[in-house]
Amino acid sequence: MNSYINSISVYLPKNTLTNEDLNNEFPEWTAEKISSKTGIFKRTIASEDEFVSDLAIKASIKLFEEHLIDKSCIDFVLLCTQSPDYFLPTTACVVQDKLGLSKNCGALDFNLGCSGFVYGLGLAKGLIASGIAKNVLLITSETYSKYINKKDKSNRTIFGDAAAACLISSGSKAGNICNFVFGTDGSGADNLIVKNGAAKFSKQKSDDVYIDGEFFKNDDNLYMNGQEIFKFTTASVPILVEECLASNGLNIEDVDLFIFHQANKFMLDYIRRKLKIPQDKFLMYFEDIGNTVSSTIPIVMSEAIASKKIKKGMKVLIVGFGVGYSYGATVIEF
Repeated sequence: MNSYINSISVYLPKNTLTNEDLNNEFPEWTAEKISSKTGIFKRTIASEDEFVSDLAIKASIKLFEEHLIDKSCIDFVLLCTQSPDYFLPTTACVVQDKLGLSKNCGALDFNLGCSGFVYGLGLAKGLIASGIAKNVLLITSETYSKYINKKDKSNRTIFGDAAAACLISSGSKAGNICNFVFGTDGSGADNLIVKNGAAKFSKQKSDDVYIDGEFFKNDDNLYMNGQEIFKFTTASVPILVEECLASNGLNIEDVDLFIFHQANKFMLDYIRRKLKIPQDKFLMYFEDIGNTVSSTIPIVMSEAIASKKIKKGMKVLIVGFGVGYSYGATVIEF
């Protein structure tokens, strides 16, 4: 049984963090320097009393309203997040209740970052193919800003908060979800991590660690080894793309558009050139929102549909990669 992306809606928090704001805090980093390094000019940031469930609910309500979806048709909720409201209960259960979805609806969280949307599509397709569900509400919702130390200027320039909600169905109005390729390399787990706070290492107000006077690491907060993430991505993603093309019986010329996880401009440009993808086929949208982790791909897709860059008959290859290390790709036929 085929599975389709029928509709997508996005919620962006109202608060923003601009390059000028960061420059005021870190005078040595000008707004121009930040934008030239990342391609980002501002980021959307959840307020202090706004959490993953709030973003997820607002994105889902927009989905129902914008696309005239009867919420009673939803029979499974998949929520991708690494910043859940609680260790337990499952945030997806909270979202099910707040949205007033059927009590016969399945609901679960899954903990993935930048590959999460692709994995979510795979899970949704499996639920539909097995007959367990007909209409899956796939939500990506993340508030990484709550994990980032205020002194960590590097990560604060990159990450934004957002949520996206998608209806994945057995009936078609839009994109047919094709074959998947997945990958995992847990040897890189320490290179993008919030070490303290769960069962293995309790939160203990760790001291900041500085190298050459610049904030580098605090185990209570998000840590990213940018050099190692870059090495992993530039080595793994081109191979992943070739495997995905082969799995779907395509050549790179057969693909109309490419949507990769929106990590940062430098990384994306490097991969695009390495794969020899024409610039007009390679979509980027993060200048005013930042890297929103699992929501980057559906946000770009939503924008491309609204601006008619994605049209009927197109093949779109999507690629997620990052924390874990975890990576995955598939083709969507519109």
